[in-house]
Order: sequence, then structure tokens, then C-alpha cells
Amino acid sequence: MGATTEWLEGRERVRIQRGLVREDTVRVDTVRDGKSPLLDLASNDYLGLSTDPRLAAAAIAAIHRHGTGARASRVVTGTSAVHHELEQELCTLTGAESALAFSSGYAANLGLLGALGGPGTLMVLDEHIHASLIDAARLSRAEVATCAHSDLAALRALLAGRTQPRAVVVLESVYSVLGDAAPLAEAARLCREFDALLVVDEAHGIGVTGGGAGSVHAAGLAGRDDVVVTATLSKALGAQGGAVLGSALLRRHLVNTARTFIFDTGLAPAAAAAASEACRIIAAEPERVAAVSRNAALLAAGCGTEAAAGAVQSIRVGAPERALAIAARLQSQGLLVGCFRPPSVPDGVSRLRLTARADLSTEQVRHAAGLVSTALAEQPDADEQAAAGPGAAGAGEAA
Repeated sequence: MGATTEWLEGRERVRIQRGLVREDTVRVDTVRDGKSPLLDLASNDYLGLSTDPRLAAAAIAAIHRHGTGARASRVVTGTSAVHHELEQELCTLTGAESALAFSSGYAANLGLLGALGGPGTLMVLDEHIHASLIDAARLSRAEVATCAHSDLAALRALLAGRTQPRAVVVLESVYSVLGDAAPLAEAARLCREFDALLVVDEAHGIGVTGGGAGSVHAAGLAGRDDVVVTATLSKALGAQGGAVLGSALLRRHLVNTARTFIFDTGLAPAAAAAASEACRIIAAEPERVAAVSRNAALLAAGCGTEAAAGAVQSIRVGAPERALAIAARLQSQGLLVGCFRPPSVPDGVSRLRLTARADLSTEQVRHAAGLVSTALAEQPDADEQAAAGPGAAGAGEAA
């Protein structure tokens, strides 16, 4: 046995022991036992647009016109009219001055922070930001500081005490695991006071908050040259890809310096066209966006939890084994939920992650909440059992 094989097998044993094994299993949200569809509260298709026939028609038309792939980097021959159309639609929806599309949201975050970093830069990261932003900051060659989650006093102290001439503060508008909102207006005021650039990842905001325009727009920060937005096209927009929204000057800088833009094949035309159509639908159908908030409130009430800022409802369940057991039980009952375990959870506490989609009926949401509430009550965590004493039910022991 080689050293690498031995190391890989050792890492696998650790994952199994800790209940942290992940698999790329085929999605099972279409049929259950060949009879009825599974109710999907696990995906990020917040507006139900990924299966909208209008997006499919736009994607097909783009394939016929531009081909199935971009064929090259955007700075060679990979840019087509559909890319510029997408960038304009994103600006129209969000109020940004300019936009640049990338092949994924991950690539957009890597490209942006890499292009903003370097010596003389301090990057201040909220401790709950997405892994793509953490990776981006590490690769940026900037000095990196982590700030306690949504702690404005801690942010002020870091900015006030910096020695670098430039600073970049990185937040999410709606955090992907906890579902809570960042204090954007207050953070922007601090950034302006200390001459720092504010970067906001709106992956879970655009299409959901601010009437669909996102949380940055709702906070009155859209179009400011000291505020930059990154976005994914694969969640509320139901397509694929990512984008950076900011000033025209920033866009020119990224075209010339963002490595994940210059050295990556451009976004596929079909995805770009589908996302463009999604932007138009969001603007034209505000009731679709409102349905997300309504269903999120219903879901929270039914589960006995506090309503989230956007579509994500996060429920603490404790140990990874308990989270897996409850998720498996719910799937057997026809309900798909997200099961988030370390290292995907920023505080190390495993969670069920439920998404309130616009295309779910009131009856579906209430039914789902009832299943979740029952599963949580009948499968308490180890701490709850210990507090209850020797006579407590043993359902949680196996989790």
C-alpha cells in the first residue's frame, strides 16, 4: 500500500467515525417509490424558476444562436451578445452601474477578491461567510482578519486599528446556513468612515429580498462606488454562473486582472440567456418574490422557530448523527431537507436547512413543517435526553 493510499483510507475512516460522509447521489426529488413526487425543501431554487418553460425556451434559443459552449475565454473569443445582455439585465434588476458575468458564483468571488488583494490590503471577513470567499481571501495575497459574526464593534476596531492603506470588508447579505441578515447599512457607514470597500455576497439575496433586487438595493446602497456585490445565477435565478456588480471602473479592472475571468472559458450561452430571462421575470412578477417571504413565515411558525431574513430556515439539531437520522426519516416520509454538518456549518452545530420556495402551496408548507416538528420532537438530541433524566425516550441515542 502506498503512502497516499494509506492516507486517503485514514481520512475516510475519520469521516465515517464523525458522521461527516458526503455523497454525490443522484437527485431523488422526482419520484418516490414510483408513485408520488418528493417535496423539495433542500434546493436553492427559491423562485421555482429552474423548471420554468420561459427559461428553457431562452436557453434553447441561445444554443441555436451561439452554440452549446462559449468556446474560449471571454477575453479571447468567448464573449457573445448574450453575455452583455445578461450583464445589463442584472444591472437593471439590482441598480448596479455595471456587471461582469463569470462561469460560477465561486469563480466570481475568487476573481473579485484576487483582483482586489495584494500587499497593502487588509481583508476583513465575517466569520460566517461562504467558503468561496474564505478561499478567495487566502489566495488574494492580502492580510486577512476574521470578524465576529455581524459584530459592528469588532468591525470598527479592526478598521480603526489597521496599518494597511486599503481595506476590504466582506459580508453576505443573507447568510447561507443560519439564514440571518447582515447589518448592511451600518457596515457601509463604517466602511465609508474608515475608507474601506464593502463587498457583499448576495447569493441568497437577489431574487428574494428587496422585492427581488436584493438586500444591497433595499439598504439604499446600490450603485455606490464603495460597495461591490457578488451574485450567483444558480439559486433564485434558476440558471448557472456568477457575477460581480459594481462600478464601470471596477469592471474594467476585473476584465484585465481577475484570473477566473481571464483564464476560464466563458459562461455557457444557455445559462446566460436563462439567467437574463429570470431577471425579467423577477421584475415583472413581484408576487413570486412575495411568495417566498410568505412561505418562509409559514414554515418558521410551523416549526416553532424564528422567521429567517430570506428563504433559508435553519434549525439546530446538534450532533451530525442526529441531523442525518432526521433527514433520512423525513425523506422516507416524502420530504427532502438540507442536512448541514461540519465543516459546512460555521459554528460546528449541525442543522436542518429548509428553503421556502415560491412555488410551494400553503398546504405543502404546513405539511412539511408538521413533519419536521414531529421528527424533532420524537428524536431529541443527547443534551435534551440527559436533562430529562433516566426515564427519557431513547430515540436520540441511535442518532
